[in-house]
Amino acid sequence: MRTLAIACALMLTACSSGAGYGRSGGLATYDDLRAAQAACEARGGALRLKRNGDAKYLDDYACETK
Repeated sequence: MRTLAIACALMLTACSSGAGYGRSGGLATYDDLRAAQAACEARGGALRLKRNGDAKYLDDYACETK
């Protein structure tokens, strides 16, 4: 039971941290965008700003597959 609780806590932490990038509290810095683009390209996609998205925020970008 304890192991399950620890695993759930780690998963929630990973989700809230922006999947390994996003060290700037959600702001889309150059380094965060570069890391997100590299992760997206590794999955065969391209990082694009969402429709009506604000370019200042990392959450407003999406990885679109080609």
